[in-house]
Formats: sequence, C-alpha cells, structure tokens
Amino acid sequence: MKKINLLFIFLMISASFVSILSSCSSREKKTGKQTVRQEKPNIVFFIADDMDLDMFNCLPEGKGKNLSPNIDRLVNEGILMLNQHVSSTVCTPSRFTCLTGEYASRSTCKEFTDFTKKMDGQTVVQWNTYITPKNMTIGKLLKSLGYTTGFFGKNHAVEAPGWQKLPLDTDPTDPEAVKVLKRNAEIIRQALKKAGFDYAGANYQDNPSFLGPKKLRVQNLDWITDKSLAFLDTVKDKPFFLYYATTVPHGPSNASQSWFGDRRVTAEGILDKAPTCLPPKETIPERLIEAGFVKKGEKIPDRLGNVLWIDDALGALIKKLEEQGKLDNTIIFFFNDHGQYAKGSIYEGGAHDPSIIWKKGGFKAGHVSKALVSNIDFAPTIFDMAGGNSDTVKTFDGKSMLPILNGEKDAIHESLYFEMGFSRGVLKDSFKYIALRYPEFAMKWDINKRKQILDNWNAFREKNKLRHHFTDPSLPFSHLMLIPGGGDAEFPSTKRYKHYYDTDQLYDLRTDPKEQNNLFGDPGYADKVKELQGVLKRYLDELPGKFGEFKPE
Repeated sequence: MKKINLLFIFLMISASFVSILSSCSSREKKTGKQTVRQEKPNIVFFIADDMDLDMFNCLPEGKGKNLSPNIDRLVNEGILMLNQHVSSTVCTPSRFTCLTGEYASRSTCKEFTDFTKKMDGQTVVQWNTYITPKNMTIGKLLKSLGYTTGFFGKNHAVEAPGWQKLPLDTDPTDPEAVKVLKRNAEIIRQALKKAGFDYAGANYQDNPSFLGPKKLRVQNLDWITDKSLAFLDTVKDKPFFLYYATTVPHGPSNASQSWFGDRRVTAEGILDKAPTCLPPKETIPERLIEAGFVKKGEKIPDRLGNVLWIDDALGALIKKLEEQGKLDNTIIFFFNDHGQYAKGSIYEGGAHDPSIIWKKGGFKAGHVSKALVSNIDFAPTIFDMAGGNSDTVKTFDGKSMLPILNGEKDAIHESLYFEMGFSRGVLKDSFKYIALRYPEFAMKWDINKRKQILDNWNAFREKNKLRHHFTDPSLPFSHLMLIPGGGDAEFPSTKRYKHYYDTDQLYDLRTDPKEQNNLFGDPGYADKVKELQGVLKRYLDELPGKFGEFKPE
C-alpha cells in the first residue's frame, strides 16, 4: 500500500527539467536592484557506531569527560535533539531507516523475506534488513534534485550480492587474497551506486571483526576520512550529500585495533603508506594528557582515544569545508546508530539516542529541542532541506523535522513505534509498552531441540573467537533471537532489566526512566495498557508481517 515506485520515475524525469531551470544547485530572486544567489545546502550525515551516552559532553552522563572540540562546536552552535529515538537498535535496521525513512520491517531483501517465511510470517528485524536497488533512498532522492552523493565508511545496510568473506587465517598480502579484497570493494561500490550514491570508498561491509582475515581486524578512520576528503575535492559546483560512517567505537575498541592501530590496514588490504589527513596517532595520548584527561604515564582509556579520533575525523571534514568556502552553506547531522546501554532491545537504553544538527547561525528552535522524533525522520528532513517536498514521497514512514527546527511546530509525532527481533513497542505520553511474541512452532520446541539450537550457536561463536554467555537450554528466548537466554548484543540488557523476559511490559518513564517497574499487571494502569495496545495495533496494521494476537494474519 505504501510502495509507489512511479515516484522515483517521476523524480528522475523531472530532475533534468529542474536542472535546466536552476542548474540544480541554486535559484535566484530579485530583491530590489540586487540579484541574490541562493544555493541549495550541502549536507553531511556523520553517523558513529555504538557510542555510549557518556561519550557526549552535551549529555549529563558524559559532561566534561571527553576531549571532543568539534562535536562540542556542533552542539554549541547547532541544536541537540534530546528526544531523538531509533525504531530498531542494532546497526543494519537503524541504518536502513536513516537512509530510507522507512521502518526496517519493510525491507524486501531475500534474506529478510526468507527468514519471515521461516518464522511463519512474522517479520524479525535483526541484522537482515538490507537495502536493495528497489528501495527509495535519500541518495536517489537527492540525486533527483541535482545533488552529488557520496558514501564512505561502514556500509552494513546496503545489500552487496557476491561479497566474499575470506578465512580467518588468510594472508591479506597474498595476491589471490588481494584480488578477492579488491573485487569485494568493487561489489560494494556498485551496490552503493545502485542505492543512489555517485561515489563510494573506504567501505566496510560489516564490522572489522566479522570481515574475515584476522590481520585486517583493525579500525581505520584515517582511511575513511582520506577518501571522504577526496570526494569533497571532486565536488565542484553541485551541492553534495556526504554520508560518513565510522566503524568506532564499536569493537574492536582496544588501542592496537582502533585509535592506536596500524593505519595502513584497511578492509581492502594493507596500504603501502598510511593516510596523513588526520593528526598522527601518537598525538592522541599527548593531547589527552595536555588537556588534563589523563595523567602522564597512565594508560589511555580506549573510550577517550576513540572519541578523540572520531572528533578528529569530524574536524577534518569541517576544516576542508572551511577551506573550500562551503561550510557556511552546509548542514551537518551527527548521529549515533543506536543507544548502547540496551542494544538489541527497545528499552530506552537502546532506543533513546540524541542527535545533533548544525548549520551556520543555528536554528530558530534554539540549541535544545525536546520534541519526540525518530530516525525515520532523517530522510524526510534532509529531502525538505534540499528543496524537496517530503509529503510527496509516499514511501516515507517518517516526517520532516524542519518545522520543529524552524520553530513552526512543537511536535510532529504523538507516538513512536519500535521493532526489534521478536519485540514490538510504542511510546506515548511518556509511557512505554513492550510486547514479546514468538512464533508458535518455537514455543513448542522440546528441551532437546532447544539444547541443539544453543549448542550450535555457542560452537559458531567459539569457532570465530567470539564470546557467548548462556549454556542452559531451558532459559527463555531473548528479545532479539530464538536462542535460550539470548545472544551477545542483547546480553547486557538481560542483566540490566528486571523484567526482560516478561511477555508484556508497561513503564512510566517519568518516574521510572530505567524501566525497572513493570506496571502491566497493575489494575490501575489497565486503561493505559488498552490504549497503548491499540496504538501498537494501528502501527502493525500498516506494516508487513504477523505479530501474535495483534496481527494474526
């Protein structure tokens, strides 16, 4: 009902007409005797990977704990979206939603649809909701408005058929391995091109620890930044959209594999020379010591090193734009893909994820907004900022935040919807309702079947030198996976939330922000439960897949 593919055809045909009239990048209007050139804004979407709240000086959890002058500048001069949320709380679906403005359960990639069939028609949002060439993306939409688009850094969102994972013990300098790595890089570039991006490079298809060769399990923001700066040099007269995706502070976060790692090591192999676009890695401890965050002789906390490294990358982009004279006409989004405290769940510790939006002179709404917004709103907002009309894009689930930023509205949503694994939830009027529903066949598994599932999972993790946490097959399934106890991403939540395994949960976030007091069975909240279950059903009616009694068919 939502997928109107004729929209893209219309936009692409009309793009050439727009180009003739306005050279795609500017329009002119008469003001008295003077002609004023009004350029479309350049847009940078900077997305970090697994940052904690205490990594942001602008939030109470991290105030004064980080050396991050460039992130601090964005906050001080731009706007902090304090009530920003994400609809799904692991990498792939969060990025799917940012790039499409759609809920991840709308993915039509074969991996996702095949898994839905296995789950008897229930959609299960995990790391399986990839963007395919059929999806409308912000890249395609901006190209229709005359933008040049670039995608650099971590992908983990756009499907790249044919990408090949090499064995752990592979020597990345072996000529045959080099061929595979180069071919992989080209496969990713072509996939991103089909997703609407003119330029792509320094791409990680997944996190470094999952890419294959052990010798390539090293983060490299210098490489990502170097390719991004080259993109900025390539863009001339047209407005541009730059999607910059870090791979940190997601693990491996230890110094030797992240902020103090070998900056010749890349996802495409080992470079002859390390890029020199960022301050040398040796300066990271020096600056942290000089700023008083660490005493001389003490070990540098990896958290501090990685935050400063991310900040250096942001600073390099800002500096380049200043040198080009383009910064004043650029809007910068700084976003973390999801909350880390409750990753893999829809608790606030995973779903509540403040963002920062910057432009010269700030926004009329001020420096802090408490409006309820979601990552489904990024694509509509960016499209409107570029001169489009998000109301005409029928694939969007989100709404433009521009009226909030411009001080025209206080709110664009009455409620928010969340989906993660086998959980669904809604947030309205500071109440959060969470429902856990599993396919009927899984609930009928006997103890032998459950043991087989758990043993296979643990063996896979051990083979890949990754940790596992549960050995008791009688434990309940997690929110994210049909594995007794749960997997790794959701493990901290199983310990932090008292009612994690409850099938129905209700929390009053005004008095219980950490979601420790489940009010579902309290007769005094029966009406609130009924109301929020009704809200959830209305969302589910609009989305693909079954979900328990809320949507049995």
